Amino acid sequence: MMFVYPLFLWTLAVVSIPIIIHLFNFRKYKKVYFSNVKFLRELKQESKSKSRLKEILILSARCLALIAIVFAFAQPVLKNKNNINYPGANAISIYIDNSFSMLNINKQGTLFESAKKKAIDLINAYSSNDKFQIITNDFDGKHQRFYIKEDAINLIDELKITPSPRSIKEVINRQNDFLNASNLLNKKRYLFSDFQKSTGDISLSSQDTGIKTILMPFLANKVNNLYIDSCWFDSPLQQVGFIQKLNAIIVNHSSTIVEAGSAKFFINNQQIALSSFSVSANSKTAIKFTFECKTVGFNRANIKIDDYPINFDDELFFTFNSNPNISITLINGKDLKKEESLSSLFIKDSLFKTLILNEQTIDFGSFRLSDVIILNQLTEISSGLLSELIKFSEKGGAIVIIPNSDIKNSNFNAALSTFNLPALGQKDTSKLKTEKLESLFFEGVFEKKDPQMNLPSVFQHYFLIKKSQQDFESILKLQNNDDFLGYTKFNRSFVYLFTSPLNVKATNFVKHALFVPTFYQICFKSVIPGPLYYTAGSNEMIPIKSELKLNEIPIHIKQPKSEFDVIPEMRYVNYLSCLYPRQQIKQAGFYDAMIDQTLVLPLSFNFSRKESMLNCFSEDELSDIILKKGLKTFSIIENSESNTTNQMIEISEGKKLWKFFIILSLLFISIEVILLRVLK
Repeated sequence: MMFVYPLFLWTLAVVSIPIIIHLFNFRKYKKVYFSNVKFLRELKQESKSKSRLKEILILSARCLALIAIVFAFAQPVLKNKNNINYPGANAISIYIDNSFSMLNINKQGTLFESAKKKAIDLINAYSSNDKFQIITNDFDGKHQRFYIKEDAINLIDELKITPSPRSIKEVINRQNDFLNASNLLNKKRYLFSDFQKSTGDISLSSQDTGIKTILMPFLANKVNNLYIDSCWFDSPLQQVGFIQKLNAIIVNHSSTIVEAGSAKFFINNQQIALSSFSVSANSKTAIKFTFECKTVGFNRANIKIDDYPINFDDELFFTFNSNPNISITLINGKDLKKEESLSSLFIKDSLFKTLILNEQTIDFGSFRLSDVIILNQLTEISSGLLSELIKFSEKGGAIVIIPNSDIKNSNFNAALSTFNLPALGQKDTSKLKTEKLESLFFEGVFEKKDPQMNLPSVFQHYFLIKKSQQDFESILKLQNNDDFLGYTKFNRSFVYLFTSPLNVKATNFVKHALFVPTFYQICFKSVIPGPLYYTAGSNEMIPIKSELKLNEIPIHIKQPKSEFDVIPEMRYVNYLSCLYPRQQIKQAGFYDAMIDQTLVLPLSFNFSRKESMLNCFSEDELSDIILKKGLKTFSIIENSESNTTNQMIEISEGKKLWKFFIILSLLFISIEVILLRVLK
């Protein structure tokens, strides 16, 4: 037991007053003489012993009453041995979980409104001298300061749901940083949350710091949620006039089966398709929309389902481009004509945007917009070109290396070694046919593979010198088991290597029917589909591929039909211009990345699905974690309809006993009155 005002215990000295009065009773006695005192002596002895007992009882009652009054004014507190209270005001940090999961319902209404009410009750129970920090998932600057009671209550009243989920570890660390920077000695924190298992694991928090921590879990009546988790296209390219297949995942996070659900698919505000589905309890299912893309260019699309009461995840926004271009940078050897086979292949197809260069006049700036770089029959690879190719490989895409018939072996093989490719050995001039197509590289190219297919012939090729640690996968092999075409993965790019020059003197591959689908597959596989959507409230990198001079004019992210307008941070990383929104976009929907009035890229943002998994820790589970982790300063209060504020105060500050001692003093005074008035 401790005392809030221990100096008041000095007043216990007043107990000596009734003791002194009792010991020095200055009342004078008068002698009375009787002729026969035989019976009076017996009466005198009996009365004296009873009177002495009565006086002792009265003295004890008076002393105990005074002691109880002094103790009451000293305010005794029965504290846990891990709690230490210092004189002065309290520094109290209150976390109110305002994530989407707090929209769930219990008997008292939404969990969020219940948490706000409990927090206000808690503040009202404290002294006007105490200071309060109110912290939410927003982590706003206004939550990094102390408030007096009235201002803290007003701040709580203004709180709203946010799309930014935070882990309990993040919250506790932020509270620690703030409270430890305070000059107040009595530090306490309260956490009002549903403690979702995806974000609320207190076992991941830092170890005890001596700050008393009170947890109040808010549990919903039912843990039911149906939501759209994600979506993707079967093909990396979406083209106008082609049939497209869109996949989506529907998750049923409940204990009941959904037998007749429906999902609607919209493109540019027009419903395109409807998909019915059924999904078992606590499981997920994939649905598919098949449609023909009719709008050229950028499309804004969304999928909708209906669910209650958690509906923030019932709609998924995404954007796609139905007029894609694959940018090809073709670098020809110095002796090649501009009209050679590869040049003709790409120039005639509108799907490709082709830049043809000569090895003597290479514009490295073009690599920034390229998807595929083809080194077509170069005799050597300069150090400058190699350095730029390495940078290019870090952003993704494809590099195709086609050797010249007269290469500089040492230079060429040094470059191949950099990409972890086999070295080129001696030249073989034997006429060989390619083997049958068994590589997965050609999967989906042919409706049916003819075993009697006439495959291309090779008249000269380089033998490959492989090392054991090289991860080189063959695509086309020759009859003698030598490689004609293979690839490896380097950084984020695929690097393809032909062992033969692609000209009529070395092979008839350039005139064969397999020539076009082979290079088309290389180009298609080089396309790394950009994200269909991003997460609201995050700082995900947004790559921008544009010919506009992005460094000269700032890009704005705007929301159509809204005044929302922010300027994101922009960096130039690995030939890519990248935007970083820095948590500025907090609402789901469609946005536009614009320069002046020019649309650079349409964007879509969705709320994080972390909050969609409504599994929460029960009070028993939280207690087990606290016990196993040895979190001695952590306590749990059961959230009920009864007033739990006093329980939270008692756990944090200890059980206050001053009322008990007031009652005790009144009891002793009553005993004294009874002894004086009743017992004659």
